[in-house]
Amino acid sequence: MDLINHYFPHLTDQQRQRFQQLEVEFRSWNERLNLVARTDVANLEERHLLHSLGIAKVVEFAPGSSVLDVGTGGGLPGLPLAILFPEVKFHLVDSIGKKIHAVQEMALALHLNNVTAEQTRAEQVRHKFDHVVSRAVARLSTFHTWIAQRYKRTGDATSGLYYLKGGDLTEEIAEAGLPATLFDLSDYFAEEFFETKKVVFVPATTV
Repeated sequence: MDLINHYFPHLTDQQRQRFQQLEVEFRSWNERLNLVARTDVANLEERHLLHSLGIAKVVEFAPGSSVLDVGTGGGLPGLPLAILFPEVKFHLVDSIGKKIHAVQEMALALHLNNVTAEQTRAEQVRHKFDHVVSRAVARLSTFHTWIAQRYKRTGDATSGLYYLKGGDLTEEIAEAGLPATLFDLSDYFAEEFFETKKVVFVPATTV
């Protein structure tokens, strides 16, 4: 966990221990379910855990707030963020049941009492949240239609979607017609992997 400790130097001992345990649990589940490509497991900390934590470089979720992670797969970015923000409630959803089962088991093993996980689609989630997070599940215009009605009417300026994407997003953002702000992860992380990686922030719509 050298990279996480480097970029997040103020972690508690418990948080450090949980990140280490998450890596162990994730590798174990990945052997069974292929949560991420097997070729990528060697870079698990950099390309999956630290990448997920890129969201925490652009927003500080307030204690007591709630976050919906859509298309969480093996619990990314939700589980790393839940370790970082223990006083924030995270609800992780995915349409694939075996992946959600793995996420539930990992959250249990790590004693992450601020995490719930459910096999469902974003459009079918009944509750409302302060924030939505995700890792490149679909084009922004498509994805936003799934989650546009999932926000609480809080009016907080930080409330909205934090979407991890890569590459040139000019056309995709224009197509979506949404008021998006781009944050380059290369501004926060020095590794070459992050050169083209971004967090796209779209403010909440409470229509």
